[in-house]
Amino acid sequence: MKFRLLGPFEIEAAGPVWIPRRRERCLLAVLLLEQGRMVAADRLADLLWDGQPPSTVRTLLRSHVSRLRGAIGSDDVVIDWQTSGYVLHTDPATIDAHVFRTMVGKARELTEPDDKAKVLRAALRLWRGPVLADIATGWISDRLGARLEELRREALDQRISADLAAGRHRELIGELTELLAGRPGQERFAAHLMVALYRSGRQGDALAVYDDSRRILAGELGLSPGAELRRLHERILRADPVLDLPEQVDTRRHARGHLPAQLPGSPQSFAGRADELATLDERMRPGTSVVVLAICGAGGIGKTWLALAWAHRHVERFPDGQLFVDLHGFSPAGPPKTPTVAIRAFLDALGVEPHRIPPELDGQAALYRSLVADKRMLIVLDNAASTDQVTPLLPGGSRCTVLVTSRDRLAGLTIRHGAHSLRLDALSDDESHAVLRNRLGPTRVTAEARAVAELVDSCAGFPLALGLIAGRAHSLPQLPLAEFAAELRESRMNALADADPAASLPSVLSHSCRALTDEQRLVFALLGIAPGPDIGLPAAASLVGLSPTRARAALRALESASLLNQQAHDRYSMHDLVRQYATTVAHRDLTEETREAGLRRILDFYTYTAYTADRLLAPHRESIDVVPAGTHHPLADLPTALAWLTTEHSNLLAGQHIAATRGWHGVVSDLAWALTTFHTRRGDRQHRLAVWQAALDAAAHLPDPVARIFAHRYLGLAFADLGHHEDAIGHLRQALALAEQHPNRIHQAQTYHALVWTWGRSGDYPQAMNHATRALKLLRGLDQPAWEAIALNDAGWCAARSGDYDTARAHLPGRPGPVPAPQPHRCGRRPGQPRLHRPAHRPPRSSRPPLPAGADPVPRPRQHLLRRQHSRPSWPRPRRPRRTRSCRSGVAGSA
Repeated sequence: MKFRLLGPFEIEAAGPVWIPRRRERCLLAVLLLEQGRMVAADRLADLLWDGQPPSTVRTLLRSHVSRLRGAIGSDDVVIDWQTSGYVLHTDPATIDAHVFRTMVGKARELTEPDDKAKVLRAALRLWRGPVLADIATGWISDRLGARLEELRREALDQRISADLAAGRHRELIGELTELLAGRPGQERFAAHLMVALYRSGRQGDALAVYDDSRRILAGELGLSPGAELRRLHERILRADPVLDLPEQVDTRRHARGHLPAQLPGSPQSFAGRADELATLDERMRPGTSVVVLAICGAGGIGKTWLALAWAHRHVERFPDGQLFVDLHGFSPAGPPKTPTVAIRAFLDALGVEPHRIPPELDGQAALYRSLVADKRMLIVLDNAASTDQVTPLLPGGSRCTVLVTSRDRLAGLTIRHGAHSLRLDALSDDESHAVLRNRLGPTRVTAEARAVAELVDSCAGFPLALGLIAGRAHSLPQLPLAEFAAELRESRMNALADADPAASLPSVLSHSCRALTDEQRLVFALLGIAPGPDIGLPAAASLVGLSPTRARAALRALESASLLNQQAHDRYSMHDLVRQYATTVAHRDLTEETREAGLRRILDFYTYTAYTADRLLAPHRESIDVVPAGTHHPLADLPTALAWLTTEHSNLLAGQHIAATRGWHGVVSDLAWALTTFHTRRGDRQHRLAVWQAALDAAAHLPDPVARIFAHRYLGLAFADLGHHEDAIGHLRQALALAEQHPNRIHQAQTYHALVWTWGRSGDYPQAMNHATRALKLLRGLDQPAWEAIALNDAGWCAARSGDYDTARAHLPGRPGPVPAPQPHRCGRRPGQPRLHRPAHRPPRSSRPPLPAGADPVPRPRQHLLRRQHSRPSWPRPRRPRRTRSCRSGVAGSA
C-alpha cells in the first residue's frame, strides 16, 4: 500500500480502499504527513474543523479513526492512541512526502553537483500539484502543506544551483525564463538566470533581467532589490572573475569544508510539548526576513530541551549548518558570556582564519553577519540573560533562523527585532508520565503505577524535577520508585537538590533570583508565604508594604524573570515548586518579624475587605467591630462585592488557616463572620461549617463572650443546614446558655430564632413553637421591631404547621394591630430565618392598597395554606410546583 500526498490524495493498494468522507481522508492525510509522530487530538480538531471544532469533537475523532482502521484493513498501517493524540505507524517509504524529504536530505550530503542535481530532479518529480490538492482546506494547507511547499522551493533552488555548478547554464536559461515569468519578483530565480546568461556570454541580457526585476519590485511591491541581487549586478558590471564557473566551484568546496554542526544531541527523554512544537512549526516558517523566536520560562521548565528537539526534527531545513552557544545567562558556571566571546566562537566555527578577525566587537559582528547573510543556517542562543547580550549575535541576510532560550521575557527582542515569543508552562500529567516512561521504561512505570502517580503529582510537571528523579531511579534500578516518592513527599525541595548545580532545582532557581534587586527579592520571598493559590495586586501591595505602583513594578520584574505567572485582571501565581523555593528563601533570608508583618498586613487587608463586601451583601445584618486595614480594595456595589469574594475565596480560607496556626484568633473569628452571608448565598455548606469550627476554636482564646455566642450559634445553624440535628441543637443550647449570661438580651432572641428554625427543620413544631414563644416574650420588652416581627412570623408558622390555625392567624404579619413589618434585608432573610412572611416576588404589605371593609386580613394564598392538612417534604423550604409529563418532555397538550 502506497500513499501519495504531493498532489491529489491517492492510495495505491492491491484492492479498493473506500474512504468516502472528506474529513476522514484529511485525517488520514494529516497522520501520514506526521508518520511516527503523535498528533495531539486538539491539533487534529483544529485542522479538521478549521479552528472551530464542535463540542463532541473527541467522540467524532474516535469514530473517524475507527472507520479509517476498518477501511484500510492492513497490518502494515497502524493507528494508535498515545498520551493525548493519535500516531500512525507504517513504512515511511510508502508515503511520497517522506520519500521526498529523505531524497532532499540525501542531496544535501552530496558534494558532486551532477549527483546532487540528479537526486533533486527525481525528488521534484514526485510532485503532482499542491499538497492534498483535492481535499485540503486552507487551514490544513497553511499549517501542514506550507512546510512541504517551502521544502519544494528549496529543492528547486538547490537543483538549479547544482546544475549551474555542473556547467549546465545554457540548458537552464529556458526553464529559468519560464519560472521567472510565472513568479515575477522572485529574486533567487532572477539571480540564477542572470548567472546563466552571464556564463553564456550574454552580459547585456543578464543586466536587463536585473532592470526588469527592479522595475517589478518597485512597481508592484514598492521595494528595492535585495542585497544579494545588488551584489550580483555589481559583479556582472565589473565582470568579476568569481562568477566564472571554475572559481565558483572552488569557492563552494572551500565553504563546504567549514560547515558547522554544533547542535548538542537530541534529548532522549523528551516527551510531549505537541502544541509547543506545532507553534514553533507555525512561527518558524521561513519567510522574507530573519525568523527569531524566544522560548521563555522558569529555570528547569524545559526550554533547551524543546529548542533542541525542534532543531533536530528540522535539521534538513538548514543545509548550511547549525551554530549553538550557551550564553550562561543564568548559570552556576560563571557570569554571562559576553557577545565578543560568543561571536569569536562562531567565527572559528565558520572557518575564519584568526588574522582576518577584527579586534573590536562591531567589526567581528559585521564579519559574522556577512558570512551568514546568504546561508540557510539555524542559530541557537541558549540561556540568554538579556536582549543586549543577544542583539550582536543576530545574523544579517534573510535566510537564517534564530532560536533563543531565556528565563527573561526579552521584551526588547520582541519590540526592537520583531521576535516571536513562546512562553513555556509545566507539563501535563500525561506528558510527565511519558517523560518517566521514556527514561525508566514502560515495564517499571506500569508495575509501580501508584508511585509513578505520586512522583508526577509531586514534580508538578516541572521537567527538571522529573528528569532529576528519573535519572536517580534509572541509576538505582534495584530501588522501588515508592522510595523516591517518599523522599520527595517528605523533603520536597531538598530532594530536588543535586551536587551538579545545573541539575539541582534549588541551584537553578537561585540563579534566577541573582539578577533581582533587594526589593524584588523581598517581594519574591513574601509571595512564597502568602495565603492562597494566587494573589491580586492590591493584596500583594499590602503583603509587601509598598504602593500599588511599586508593587506592580516588582511583580512585573518577577514575571519577566519567569518566577511569576501573570493572569488576567492583575492577578499573579507561582508554579508549585517555584513557590516552595520562595518559601525556603523567606524562612532562610527574612527575619520572623518581617514575615509576620507581611502576613499581618495581608490578613488585615483580606479581613477588612471581606467585611466590607459582607456589608454590601447584607446591609441590615448586625455588625461587628473590625479594625480598618492600612489598605483595602474598594467595592462599589453588590455585584462587585460578590465578584471579589468569589475570586478571593480560596485565599480567604487559606488566610483563616494561617491566622489559626499563628494564634491570631480575632482574625479567625472576623473572617468566619465576613464569609457567612457569602457561603449562605452560594449554598456552600461545607465551607460555612469549616470556617465556624475554626472560629469556635479561636473564640475560646478571646475575652469577649459574644465571639463564643456567635460561634456556637452559627456553627449550630451550619450543622442544621447539613442535616446534623443533634450537633446543631447541642451548639445552639451552648449559645443560648452563654447568651442568657450576657446583658444584651438580643443575643438570646437571635439564638431562640435559630432554635425555632432548627427544630422546625427536624419536624418538631411544638419544640419550635416553645422557642418562638420565648423569643416573642423576650422581645416584647426590647426596642427591636424587626426581630419582633420575625418572632411573630416564627410563632405563626409553627402554629400553622402544628395545626393550630387560629393561633397562626393571630401571629402572622397580616393580622390587625400595630405590628411592625420586618425591615428589608438584602439577602431576603437573616441567617436561619424561615422564608415565610412573603414570596420573593410579592411586594411588602405596606406597599399594597388597603383592604376593603370586611375583607379577611389573611390573603387567599395564606388561607389556602392554613387549610392544608398535610406537611411539606422539608420545612421550611417551599414546595416546588409539579410539572406534568407533557411539560417535562416539552410536548404541549394534556397529560
